[in-house]
Amino acid sequence: MDTVRAMNHFLLIANSLPVMPLLAAIRRRPEIWQADTYLRDYPQGPFGEVESIILRFPPVSVYELEEDAQKHLDDRRYDPHECVDRPEYKVLHEARPLVMNLMSFVQGERLGRVMINRIKPGGKIFRHADTPEHADYWTRHHIVIDAKPGCVIRCADEQFDFRTGDCFWFNNKLEHEVINNSSDDRISMVIDIRTSR
Repeated sequence: MDTVRAMNHFLLIANSLPVMPLLAAIRRRPEIWQADTYLRDYPQGPFGEVESIILRFPPVSVYELEEDAQKHLDDRRYDPHECVDRPEYKVLHEARPLVMNLMSFVQGERLGRVMINRIKPGGKIFRHADTPEHADYWTRHHIVIDAKPGCVIRCADEQFDFRTGDCFWFNNKLEHEVINNSSDDRISMVIDIRTSR
């Protein structure tokens, strides 16, 4: 992977990654988009127009009841950054080499959330900034699985039109949004990695 292009809030790490096996696997299993609706259903979250396949995520039980979450937070042994493999990660095993190659390239020390998001034509991920606790701990990367011209990601005062096979970092501490103005679905894999900085 070669560094190709840099901006202040984005860094294109690679392009032309071999994403077609993963895209084909997703298309063979359309029902997998309905396996988990946690992000889409999250109250007042920015993902109301997005379908997600959650491959790695914090244990769901932490988020099910607010009082249970507080009990975990009060437990000094509780790690708020712990993420676990979900069953979908075994089903979509084509994702694993992309994730592990990125981990190796950025010399990752810990793998966090891994999610595949789909935005329909005309849809968006609404403006938001990730929580400081999350954004300070993890480095956010995307691998674009399928995107046509017109799919724009904006971060603060910059925007970019990434394409299928692109892998990039961006500063998710800043306000950002994704808008799909193309005529097809925009599918991207979000990968959080802890690096030594």
